[in-house]
Amino acid sequence: MARKFFVGGNFKMNGSISSINEIVDNLNKAQLDPNTETVIAPPALYLLLVRERVRKEIGVASQNVFDKPNGAFTGEISVQHLKDSGIDWTILGHSERRTILGESDEVVASKTKYATENGISVIWCCGESLEQRESGKTLEVIAGQLEALKAKISDWSKIVVAYEPIWAIGTGKVASTEQAQEVHASIREWLAKNVSQSVADETRILYGGSVSEKNCKDLSKQKDIDGFLVGGASLKPAFVDIINSKL
Repeated sequence: MARKFFVGGNFKMNGSISSINEIVDNLNKAQLDPNTETVIAPPALYLLLVRERVRKEIGVASQNVFDKPNGAFTGEISVQHLKDSGIDWTILGHSERRTILGESDEVVASKTKYATENGISVIWCCGESLEQRESGKTLEVIAGQLEALKAKISDWSKIVVAYEPIWAIGTGKVASTEQAQEVHASIREWLAKNVSQSVADETRILYGGSVSEKNCKDLSKQKDIDGFLVGGASLKPAFVDIINSKL
């Protein structure tokens, strides 16, 4: 079965009511590739606003979710809150949360387990730092992140993997098409060897690292690149071009 192309937009801690309304209006008016699944992740305060206003075929994701049911966890968002608000997706394991907020592979895996087991699909992020790439440890680092996930979950059907080389996020540096394809192929190979061939065949693997309207077409042609997780460019009108990169 062909994997459906997927484009996620991570707004990060950006936007205002007026700018997000503008982004939503732009997406609502645009001719979007019907063969591409699109999901956008505004800041938590704007999740309901976006879900209520954006066309229904566009998914909406939170940028984080907690791994416990509702309770005394000040400042957190629960799976129940997301479901009650019509939010079907979340991003977990983004490098900014791993590095700035100290989320370990195990914490990310635990959140992913709780979310997927309770009906929320996950864009699960992995990736290496510049130092790790330069010392030849890229595949080892990603395998460790995948191993922590595999230890916690058995159902991969609600997971989309996003490979994000940390050194290419927001820096303008982009992994070459060949570098990105090489890592994507190795992730798929790891899944085949350590989980199952069917999970490897069916799991979508996104590239995220300074994706723009300029590089998306070349990247989208690679065999193991099934879409993108877009950061800064998702706040701009050119996000539509990235969604339509397969056209």
